[in-house]
Amino acid sequence: MANKPSQFVLVERKLNIGANAGKVVQIAQPTGRHRVSFRNFCERVAKSTTFNRQEVEAVLNYATEIARDIVANGDIVEFGDLGTLKPSFKSKSVPKGEVFNVQKHIEKPVVRLSPSKKYFTLTDVSYEQTTAKPKKGEKPNDSGNEEYP
Repeated sequence: MANKPSQFVLVERKLNIGANAGKVVQIAQPTGRHRVSFRNFCERVAKSTTFNRQEVEAVLNYATEIARDIVANGDIVEFGDLGTLKPSFKSKSVPKGEVFNVQKHIEKPVVRLSPSKKYFTLTDVSYEQTTAKPKKGEKPNDSGNEEYP
């Protein structure tokens, strides 16, 4: 599949911290992104395999379900090129000498993804600057952002 450039717009921001604190600077902001549904993603994968879309969807869903069950038991799952899935939670602080109650002081258990740097670092990306689309009810060039050539 041919790579298309990642689109961005330049926006002005006033920084509050760092070397440029209090100054107005330009930053690039991604735009023109589209969401690919899980069903469409599975269709794309199926085109390159002997599986149909439903089979790809079933295998991916089952793999994530099994990985979640393993992590829920406190284990770590190496999830291929994506990275590692680990159990995590928030813990409230309890003064020394006070009884630590698991039900009361541990909350929000989650599956944490430690992404693979190799997989999540995009090296074959090109960029294309575009102009910002006006927000609903806003006239073009009313947003305070200038168009950049």
